[in-house]
Amino acid sequence: MEFNTIRIKSTFTSPFESSPRADDDNSPFRKPLSLWPGMYHSPVTAALWETRSKIFERLLDPPKDAPPQSELLTKTTSQSRTTILYNFATDYILREQYRDPWNEVRIGKLLEDLDALAGTISVKHCSDDDSMTRPLLLVTASVDKMVLKKTISVDCDLKMAGAVIWVGRSSIEVQLEVTQLSSDSTDIIETVALTANFIFVARDSKTGKAAPVNRLSPETETEKLFYEEADARNKLRKLQKVERKGFEEKGEKNRLDLLLAEGRIFCDMPALANRDSILLRDTRLENSLICQPQQRNIHGRIFGGFLMHRAFELAFSTAYTFAGLMPYFLEVDHVDFLRPVDVGDFLRFKSCVLYTEFEHAEQPLINVEVVAHVTRPEMRSSEVSNTFYFTFTVRSEAKANNNGFRIRKVVPATEEEARRILERMDADSLLSKDTI
Repeated sequence: MEFNTIRIKSTFTSPFESSPRADDDNSPFRKPLSLWPGMYHSPVTAALWETRSKIFERLLDPPKDAPPQSELLTKTTSQSRTTILYNFATDYILREQYRDPWNEVRIGKLLEDLDALAGTISVKHCSDDDSMTRPLLLVTASVDKMVLKKTISVDCDLKMAGAVIWVGRSSIEVQLEVTQLSSDSTDIIETVALTANFIFVARDSKTGKAAPVNRLSPETETEKLFYEEADARNKLRKLQKVERKGFEEKGEKNRLDLLLAEGRIFCDMPALANRDSILLRDTRLENSLICQPQQRNIHGRIFGGFLMHRAFELAFSTAYTFAGLMPYFLEVDHVDFLRPVDVGDFLRFKSCVLYTEFEHAEQPLINVEVVAHVTRPEMRSSEVSNTFYFTFTVRSEAKANNNGFRIRKVVPATEEEARRILERMDADSLLSKDTI
C-alpha cells in the first residue's frame, strides 16, 4: 500500500518551507504545509500530514454545500494500516527532541504522536476518495487503554504501527503498537514496548450529527480475533454504564462509609490521624493556560494529543510530589474527551492522587486523576472537557537508594471524593476481568 511506512526526520522548523513540491502535479494550487495548523507539535505530526496531504487538504477546505457520502464502502484492515519509523540511532537531532532526563523517550511527546497517528488512520478508513463529497468530522472520543510494557530507550530506533480493528455504526477503534528495534550480531530484534486503543466517533461536518462510517472486513485470523475482542470491549463499556447506575442498589452506601471513616478522623481529629495516610485534597496540583492557535488540529479545535501531553506532565508531577521519589509511568487507564476545546479557551488542569495499591510490595501503584476544565470567566461557567487516569509506580533505582520509602494511603474527606474513588476502582476492576 502507498504511504504505509513513513520515516520520521528531525525538525526544528517546518521542513516544508519549500512547498509546494516540485513533484506535485497540483503544486501551484497547494497551500504551503508550513501554514497548516498544528505543525509545531512534533516531526511525526508533520510527516503524517504531509504524507496524507490530499486527504487533509480536503478536510481543511471542504467543498461548499457538497453532499455527504452516498454509499458506504467496505475496507480491509490493511488499507488503513500505517507505520512510522523513528531513526533515533542515526538522527541525533531527532533523538534530542525526544530525550527525557533518564535517556528514555518522553512519554508526553509519544502521546501526541499516538493521537496524531490514530487520527490519520481513522481518516484513511473513512475517506471515500471522492473530492465532491463532504468529509466526515472525526473526533477522539476516548483512549480505552494504553500500557507501557517496557522502558523505551531513545538510543534505539522505534516503530509505531496501527490500523482500524473495529467499526460500529459511527464509531471506530484504532489499535496501535510501539516496538523498539535493537540488533544483535545477525538479526534485528523487535520488542513490543507499548500498546494503545483509541476510539473515534464520526460526525457530519455540516450538521454535527452522528454519521455512518465505512464498513470493515477483517481478513486474517488475527484481524478477526482483534475485531471480536474490540466488539467485546464495546459491549463492556455499555455494561459499565449500566452497572454504575445500579451502585446505590448494591450496598454502595456501606463502601462509601468505610472509605469516609478514616477521612473524618483527619477532618475532626487531625492530631490522631494515621500518619501513613493522607487526604485526597492534600495531593492536588493545578495549572492553567490559554489555548493558542498553534495548538489547533485540522478542524480548528485544540489537538487532542496536546491535551494528553499536558495532562501527563501534570500527572507525573503529582505522582512525584506525592511519592517523594521519581515516578515511573505504567499506563493510561482511560481518557474521556467529553467536549471540544477551542482556540482561546481558558483551560485548567486539576490533578490528584485518587488511590494507591499495595498488592505487590515491590511495585506499589499510584493512580492519578487529571480533570481538564474549560473556564469562561465572562459567563461565570466552568465545564469538564476531559478526564484522564494514569498509573505510576516508583523507579526501582530511586527506591533502592531509599530504604525507608513507603507509599501513603489516600483517603477522601467528602462523599463526592469517595464516589470518584469507587467509580474508578470498579471501572478498573471490570476492565481487569475482561482482560483476563
